[in-house]
Amino acid sequence: MLRYSKLYWYFVVQRFKILMEYRLNFFIGSISTVLFQGASIIAMWSVLRQVPSIQGWTLEQILLIYGLLTLSKGINHLFADNLWVIGRDYIRPGQFDRFLVRPINPLFHLLADRICHDAIGDFIVGFGLVGYAMVKLQLPITLASIGFIILMVISGGIIFIALNLLTAATAFWIMDSIPVTNLVFSTNEFAQYPLTFYHRSVGILLTWLLPYGFASYYPASYLLGHSVGWMAWLAPLIALVSITIAYRFWVFGLKHYGSTGS
Repeated sequence: MLRYSKLYWYFVVQRFKILMEYRLNFFIGSISTVLFQGASIIAMWSVLRQVPSIQGWTLEQILLIYGLLTLSKGINHLFADNLWVIGRDYIRPGQFDRFLVRPINPLFHLLADRICHDAIGDFIVGFGLVGYAMVKLQLPITLASIGFIILMVISGGIIFIALNLLTAATAFWIMDSIPVTNLVFSTNEFAQYPLTFYHRSVGILLTWLLPYGFASYYPASYLLGHSVGWMAWLAPLIALVSITIAYRFWVFGLKHYGSTGS
């Protein structure tokens, strides 16, 4: 564990040395995420300012859900963005082979190979929205509530990584996994809003099959005092089960990997 921690720190330092060679690109990458998220928030505000609430949910309550999901998404964006391009940038050109001849875990090497600094924008937006919503809604800001949010955000981030890992592993068979990953990942946009907005089948999908709801709706409902029972605390267990299944599928796929010979 200590060895991998030192190695990861080494990768991070080298990555930032490269990024600092092109500081304007670093700045643009960080700010572009803020602008992208800002456009979505403006669209949401434009709709909700016409009505005081939708199904009892106010703009500030929905922003709390949006902010929690954005923070979890930021963790995935920062630490596991390379999963998106494993087929296109590593397997197809034969670059993945170098991970297999080095004495470290290939998945660790893939993830550490590129830290995505664009995630800084996700964290700026996410923290801003959660803080704004909690102040406007007069929710208690205590050590307990902060600890709960941190636990849920980390769990949500692991759920995001698990689903991306699961879909990225299909690259061992189909070469380019981006369409599959994008198909699953795009469903997280439904979790930016209360699950009660949708048909029951969508709620079940985002709770038990693609559990993005545990990164946003359930923790936000708990903070708002809505009755979601034990579901509010289930995110860490869902995250553990999800990442275990995804990693086993990754290992299974790795055993069937055949080099392209490029």
